[in-house]
Amino acid sequence: MTTADLTQASTSASTGADAPVLVRDDGFHPLEGQPDVSLPSDTDPDTLSDHLGAAMIAVEFPAMTDGRGLTLARLLRELGYKGRIRATGALIADQYAMARRVGIDEVQIPAALARRQPADQWLARADWREWDHRSRLAG
Repeated sequence: MTTADLTQASTSASTGADAPVLVRDDGFHPLEGQPDVSLPSDTDPDTLSDHLGAAMIAVEFPAMTDGRGLTLARLLRELGYKGRIRATGALIADQYAMARRVGIDEVQIPAALARRQPADQWLARADWREWDHRSRLAG
């Protein structure tokens, strides 16, 4: 993807109505699909198995400093959840790689955030498979 493509995708995704934007590893996308269930960050982990049959689960992030949604996503994957996990709420580009590492497939962001943090900032973190702090610590 060229810089012009990134600029076009960023502009296209953040102009017009103030529609939310989906962030994926290849850039910004229009919002599509509705989650079957939305899990607040304070969801009891013991209830996660009740949702394993859902096609899409939204995990809510009420604040960018609240990482409980990352734990919920990781636990869903450990329980064998194969569907799509969408992060919603207050995530920023710097948190994208971590979200992907724990099993989140896409991040829904407001149009205002897409304008402040365009696609190239999110794509800079889309190399989440390339950088693994655990392997670096292990030597």
